[in-house]
Amino acid sequence: MFKRNWKGLGVALGLSLTLFAAGCGSDDENNSEGAANGNDEVNYSEELDYKITGIEAGAGVFKASEQALEDYGLEGWESVASSSGAMATALGEAIDKEEPIIVTGWSPHWKFAKYDLKYLEDPEGTFGDAEIIGTMVREGLEEDMPNAYTVLDQFFWTEQDMNDVMLEISDGGDAAEVAAAWVEDNADKVSEWTEGAEEVDGKEIELVYVEWDTEVASTHVVGKVLEDLGFDVTVTPIDNALMWQAVATGEADGMVAAWLPATHGDLYEEYKDQLVDLGANLEGAKIGLVVPSYMDIDSIADLQPAE
Repeated sequence: MFKRNWKGLGVALGLSLTLFAAGCGSDDENNSEGAANGNDEVNYSEELDYKITGIEAGAGVFKASEQALEDYGLEGWESVASSSGAMATALGEAIDKEEPIIVTGWSPHWKFAKYDLKYLEDPEGTFGDAEIIGTMVREGLEEDMPNAYTVLDQFFWTEQDMNDVMLEISDGGDAAEVAAAWVEDNADKVSEWTEGAEEVDGKEIELVYVEWDTEVASTHVVGKVLEDLGFDVTVTPIDNALMWQAVATGEADGMVAAWLPATHGDLYEEYKDQLVDLGANLEGAKIGLVVPSYMDIDSIADLQPAE
């Protein structure tokens, strides 16, 4: 069974967005043009009170959203920090009412399976290109726990794999139970991760993760695989910076939650010489500003600065 060590520093700030109904003219063509140009007929900037719904202030996607406001000259705008859970709640509430909202988003994420969403185009390239999610372990793990090292080194799955687990959890499933069911149903894939790894007898190992939906899914799946090999697994949710620090200092044994090159880029640069980089466990990840598809806006450049 998993042992949960709740020493994470998750910070959830209250989130309050004032949303006004869009002004509509009588001419459909003019309305469409107004939406595209962000003029007063359909001015999402005003409707959103010049606010982006963000996640934790220390996350790379949140920092990138703040940089985007500068890169696109969006004076008067603000990225409002909260948590990934609060962001998802605000997104769902806005969609239920068909109201406009802009969130700091990333994929894989269950929200793309549940809602009809789109990324705003980023012509300035503030959010960078496609990302990977990587695996990092402490120095000495290969010598101390060669079988765990083998599994962590060989762990690799697809966006669809991760989405399947995330959606079950977001719909109310217990993370450990959902992970166990996925591992049982995907024995062929799991056998590729465990090839060459022998069973152990109660060896303790700790994995740390930032409490994002993606990392809840991946960490619990890998934890279950290690548990099935006989490891005594602890999975610990923790703050972004402390996650990297814990692995680098050897306080924790590893993580499968490193978003690179942008999201965790500064933390990677700080700690890369103190840990072992095992490479990508998922490719094609993405970060950016996300809106419901019913919003008639396509680019960050369509937003307007506050007057």
